[in-house]
Amino acid sequence: MNWCHVMERESFENEEVARLLNSHFIPIKIDREERPDVDRIYMNYVQATTGSGGWPLNVFITPDLEPVFGGTYWPGPNSNTPGMSDQVGFLDILRKISEVWRDQEERCLKSAKDILQQLREFTDEGNQGQVGEDEGDTLEIDLLEEAYQHFAGRYDKVNGGFSVAPKFPTPSNLAFLLRLGALPAAVEDIVGDTEIENATYMAISTLRHMARGGIHDHIGHGFARYSVTPDWSLPHFEKMLYDQAQLLSVYLDAFLVSKDPEMLGAIYDIADYLCADALKAPNGGFFSAEDADSLYRNSDTEKREGAFYVWTRKEFDNILNEREAEVCAKLWNVNRYGNVAPENDAHDEFINQNVLAIVKTPGQLAKDFGMSEEEIVKTIRLGRSKLLEHREKVRPRPNLDDKIVTSWNGLAIGALARVSNALEKIDPQRAGECRRHAEEAMHFITKNLYDEQTGRLRRVFREGPGDAPGFADDYASMIWGLIHLYQATFNESYLELADRLQKTQTSLFWDSQNGGFFSTETDAPDLILRLKDGMDSAEPSTNGLSATNLYKLSSILGDDEFSTYARKTCAAFSTEILQHPFLFSSMLPAVVASNLGMRSVVLVGLNSGNPDVARHLEKLKTRLLTNTTVVAIEGASDSNKWLRSRNGLLDTMAKDGRPRVQICEGGKCLEALDMKDIEQALAELG
Repeated sequence: MNWCHVMERESFENEEVARLLNSHFIPIKIDREERPDVDRIYMNYVQATTGSGGWPLNVFITPDLEPVFGGTYWPGPNSNTPGMSDQVGFLDILRKISEVWRDQEERCLKSAKDILQQLREFTDEGNQGQVGEDEGDTLEIDLLEEAYQHFAGRYDKVNGGFSVAPKFPTPSNLAFLLRLGALPAAVEDIVGDTEIENATYMAISTLRHMARGGIHDHIGHGFARYSVTPDWSLPHFEKMLYDQAQLLSVYLDAFLVSKDPEMLGAIYDIADYLCADALKAPNGGFFSAEDADSLYRNSDTEKREGAFYVWTRKEFDNILNEREAEVCAKLWNVNRYGNVAPENDAHDEFINQNVLAIVKTPGQLAKDFGMSEEEIVKTIRLGRSKLLEHREKVRPRPNLDDKIVTSWNGLAIGALARVSNALEKIDPQRAGECRRHAEEAMHFITKNLYDEQTGRLRRVFREGPGDAPGFADDYASMIWGLIHLYQATFNESYLELADRLQKTQTSLFWDSQNGGFFSTETDAPDLILRLKDGMDSAEPSTNGLSATNLYKLSSILGDDEFSTYARKTCAAFSTEILQHPFLFSSMLPAVVASNLGMRSVVLVGLNSGNPDVARHLEKLKTRLLTNTTVVAIEGASDSNKWLRSRNGLLDTMAKDGRPRVQICEGGKCLEALDMKDIEQALAELG
């Protein structure tokens, strides 16, 4: 259930609530996507004072922004939400807070200051890692084995995933499990062959359940936010850009390690949603989200969740021919009386409605209907096409959140760039499309949300750049996207911009005392705390992504300063990582790089016509590289000027002029290898 929408309907659209709010308070609505810094601060407060958090987030604050009281959902007047009859209502909360403020203002102010001081002390404790001469030395590779054991112990062997319900995709965790087997051999020695095989199985099985479940839009494209049920059958229907971007990348990981066509199908589906569906902005960027609620038909007056996506069996019979209706209904579990259990339908929104989820394979359907598998697939395609045409023609589309958020676009750019590399051989046309859309989005960001003079980013674009400055996660995600865009194009301008953004991120957000990156700049005027984002959530943590970026840039550019910052970033969270490594999935690859270093494959003379260089690049594109970067330079004196000026080792190799493949690490390269040796060396790369 979307409690934000429930509270909106019950309270914020209620006249009595509005009168009380406007009479005694100054209501302020914060867009948590535009101002995640504000959201994090007051979410920390609510979690600390109530023991839990979530959205909607409601906090009463003093004129000095200090919190007095907070919570999440409170029932509105005349609420009929099941299970909430004994909870204090929002009107009662408003009346009580207004009375206390009127009669005991000084006490409220003092209490707010005391709580804020406790929050500051707690935050300071969390910001103090183990930064010193031996920073990061306490973080060993066996932390990866501990993290694996946590996920193995929580794995749902029936439905995939790692919780009961609600069930979130958690792409950072899935990526960690998939990449265990692609890390250097030293990791495999510690974690174990059987464990790595099981990690891959758990991740791919989860991704397969998701692709077949109701969380996946089987008529259109893309994935919903999360599943309300353990079997992925009933989603919260909101679609978010950051979910699509991360899932595109993790399905690519799964395909690279398994070559499973079902994983490839999900890649195509998500790429279509990004590049040819609702989230694609005409000007080049990617919009933020589509709502869960919509009207079922234009004549309706009230929105309901999932109305755009659910179907009745009667609709199948009316839209499809008899055979198509039978086959598609059996494929997607469409029943006469709907397939949503009453206990999962608190507001009776899904009566007689079906959420589509694949419950039979084409092979099973072929046996059921006495048809060939080829005929079944053709029937499904025709049925899906007719249902999609009907949906687009008859049903009002959910509202579009048309903000263009810098960090989320960075994640999408990087994912599309990675896909373009991997598909280059098997589908060059689709690879080119993905690369084009990634480059168009990057061009939009640099044109509209990047200041060339200062090197700074802005957070959001909507009918023009927003007022909010870029936060640390905007820089981290954009740098991540630029690095992958460089490795998909070998256009050094992307690398040059990544280098500059990394320096800007460090100058604005680096904690010189304890290490790591704060989420906000030092002089933010409307904040009471500066926090650091270390643990993964719906998005990879800012510091986890930043540590990996720093190691990659250090490897490509031969800059030891970047790797020093990366080690200190890991060290800043060492106490927490040692206790709960599974909460830091996106930072664990940086822990590996801290222990084993990171290698770079340098392709010299890629355009020289040397078949060996081209052949090795082709192989690298179809490998899941986790601890390795790829660089290309030409021998001509006027090529790669910036990159060669930034990395003297590459300049020396370019002047040599001899086409070859070289593996480098720590400012040194392996001595002249013949192609047989290179084959062996590449096989050992992580």
